[in-house]
Amino acid sequence: MKKELRTHRIFNGITLLAILYLAFTSFTEKTNDSIAKKFSTIDVERINIVEPDGTVKMIITNVDQFPTGEGTKINDIPTNKSRKKRAGMLFFNEDGIECGGLIYDGMKKGNEHRSGLSLTYDQYNGDQVMQLLNQDYQDGDGNRSVSSSLRFNDRRPDEASTEGKFGPGVPRVMLGKSRSQNNGLFLFDDKGKPKAMFYIGKDNKPRLETYNDNMEVEHSWPEEN
Repeated sequence: MKKELRTHRIFNGITLLAILYLAFTSFTEKTNDSIAKKFSTIDVERINIVEPDGTVKMIITNVDQFPTGEGTKINDIPTNKSRKKRAGMLFFNEDGIECGGLIYDGMKKGNEHRSGLSLTYDQYNGDQVMQLLNQDYQDGDGNRSVSSSLRFNDRRPDEASTEGKFGPGVPRVMLGKSRSQNNGLFLFDDKGKPKAMFYIGKDNKPRLETYNDNMEVEHSWPEEN
């Protein structure tokens, strides 16, 4: 009798543990989306940030997983098939259309090196109209060119397109350092031609220049002797 009672208690104990385990795991599975998890280090090639309906809103990616190429789509929308793969982030608006991003790269080969960083904000269903850009190049002879600037572009609908897509960008405003190492404010007309520049040259002297439609200096300050 005592042996049967002991066996019964053991069986009841095992059954209770099994019920508690199933209840806990079932609760965890049902509420998995709301459970916060903390990690000290995560190694991952790409992260897609999505809305509850599955719409991708941001992508954090390495070079290999960068979404580009023939047939590649995000939110059922084709990506730029000719764009170079780079590590960085891409942003998407409420309609699932790409609206900006942060990309960067850099490498050295012999005496040559190149590096770049670009943070962009896109016009709706178009390419970048605002860009923070840094470029650093050095050729095999040691000639180095560095430019850092904030740029604003115009992008009007492409007249040749029946879909109303935006054509190539036209620079209108650039603030920063040009490849000629001039630091200042550079203004362009609606065709992208330079019209006015106010800058500090490599000689650390200020200059103000305006240009005609042939991109020739029309007025300058200080006047040359």
